[in-house]
Amino acid sequence: MITYIIVDDETASHENIKDYASNLPYLSYQKSCYNAFEAIEYLRNNTVDLIFLDINMPKLSGFDFLKTLKDPPRIIVTTAHKEFAIEGYELNIDDYLLKPFSFQRFINAINKVENGLELLKNIESSSIFLKDNKKHHQVKLNQILFVEAYGNYIKIYLIEKMIVTHQTLSSIEKLLPKSQFIKVHKSFIIAKNKILLIEGSLIHIHEHKIPIGKMYRKNVNELIS
Repeated sequence: MITYIIVDDETASHENIKDYASNLPYLSYQKSCYNAFEAIEYLRNNTVDLIFLDINMPKLSGFDFLKTLKDPPRIIVTTAHKEFAIEGYELNIDDYLLKPFSFQRFINAINKVENGLELLKNIESSSIFLKDNKKHHQVKLNQILFVEAYGNYIKIYLIEKMIVTHQTLSSIEKLLPKSQFIKVHKSFIIAKNKILLIEGSLIHIHEHKIPIGKMYRKNVNELIS
């Protein structure tokens, strides 16, 4: 089931989207928001998988609203203005529908969202095994904050604990997908989505501060560019 809200100041747009969505039983309508502030208030206490988002709205545009979200859901832009498409894709939207759009075009956009959610689900369920003496810990990738070289061992910092294992940093680097992890120092590999702040030569992850090595500054610059 894909839960969704509509954020658009035009009533007709809400009715059109709801009509199309009613033909797809795996779409679950949650709420109609007629400006960005209604959506902000709703998302304070609720989560959804998808937002149908208009751009031109009073006081706060759709894209400005999107920039306020720390962890946005999937986004399908619905607008009469084609000139903002590039900016939209730079904000990692899933699709850009020009009004009026057909039911077939609507389905194509939903398929993109569905594929993205399935990929995310697979990533979140992915795991690796780490040896600790005679024990083998199964660790989900989305629980890893960072990995630190520790002499002939490595420390794997997880959200709720830390594991020490007799491995090299290079050996675990081969197990970690590059789409999710990045080496920022000869002794540190970090999870990209766990970064809270990059300040000078330090990366903040939870209460930890990870140094950026001179040889790895390029990796970090490419990440934030």
